[in-house]
Amino acid sequence: MKFRSFLITLITVALMSCQNEQDTFLQNKVIAHRGAWKTMGLPQNSIASLEEAFRIGCMGSEFDVWMTKDGVLVLNHDADYEGLVIEEATYQEVLSLRLPNGERLPTVEEYLRRGMQQSKTKLIMEVKPTRLGDERGREIAAKVIETVKAMGAEKWVEYITFDKNIGSELIRLDPTALVAYLTGEKSPQELKQEGYAGFDYNLKVLREKPQWIKEAQDLGLTVNVWTVNKEEDMRWLLEQGVDFITTDEPELLLQLVNE
Repeated sequence: MKFRSFLITLITVALMSCQNEQDTFLQNKVIAHRGAWKTMGLPQNSIASLEEAFRIGCMGSEFDVWMTKDGVLVLNHDADYEGLVIEEATYQEVLSLRLPNGERLPTVEEYLRRGMQQSKTKLIMEVKPTRLGDERGREIAAKVIETVKAMGAEKWVEYITFDKNIGSELIRLDPTALVAYLTGEKSPQELKQEGYAGFDYNLKVLREKPQWIKEAQDLGLTVNVWTVNKEEDMRWLLEQGVDFITTDEPELLLQLVNE
């Protein structure tokens, strides 16, 4: 009995330790857009730009995800890279591509694996809209959720998307997932009713409708803004009390946050 009690105590301490480690994510509002790439001249959506976001202390690093014809999730901002359309290509074809620093286009598994080696910076996954129809969108959402759950990466990953179909499917498949909407036409009340955790709208939207910031937060939704690179805009958003700011200039925003 004594040994059993001792074993239970050890397991409890270990679980609490893991939980505490995952509770150390930063809270400084700074989301590096496609990683922290600009200052060091790194490729966007690369492992190198992710690691730079870790190094400078961003609370989040955003990345863009497509699915190949044969069901592999890979990172790239545009629909194509060097003329190869990701959705129409096999992963074997994508493997021939190289980023300027010599990296392959990372798979989501590779990116998450590296991200899970630390517990300071969240991984903000943008699931890109598909051109291949709603059914394809649901397949992508299912693959995303399946991959994140299989890797045990739920604590690290939050989702954003322009695609209403994909957003709804992510929420349906994992009601605990934090999904924010990007397009900008939905009010905070509509987002709340549809199960979104928040919005991630372009700066122009919130300049026109600043009242949405408080409305969203009063509903328990988070407010993120993209892509904010000017100091005056950053200062205005900080004064408005937004939750997150997505930027290509994370070093500048960190400086302002820490003033």
